[in-house]
Amino acid sequence: MLQIEDMSMDEMRALLERIGFGHLGCAREGRPYVVPINYSYDPQNIYIFTTQGTKTDFIDANPTVCLQVEEITDPLHWQSVMVTGKAEMVTSPAEMESAMQLITLSNPTLTPAINATRIDVWGRASNVRIYRIHPEIIDGRKTL
Repeated sequence: MLQIEDMSMDEMRALLERIGFGHLGCAREGRPYVVPINYSYDPQNIYIFTTQGTKTDFIDANPTVCLQVEEITDPLHWQSVMVTGKAEMVTSPAEMESAMQLITLSNPTLTPAINATRIDVWGRASNVRIYRIHPEIIDGRKTL
């Protein structure tokens, strides 16, 4: 029989730092939306770099989000962490720079988001966004 137990906070933080990829859940007008996403984690926040579209429309309408991150060795050996919090668009130039340094450490090519980036007439990216998610709840399970 498969045995499952709660993860310690240290184990959950280690998984969040190590993986860098998960599924972001959003909801708007009673409709759920889940999308795969790259992220970066520091001890206080999760940062996502994305382009405007459906996910940003959902986040703007309802900033409460859930990020699910997993590490699966095989069906009998896995870990999964759920982070719930509020997503806030980063607008401060200093925090944007700091977030981008963190984001590019874990995802230097910024894919897939950069593939959908539009450039304005001055050659600047015109539809990118960085969000900060401050975890309100972190919960994790693992197999023994």
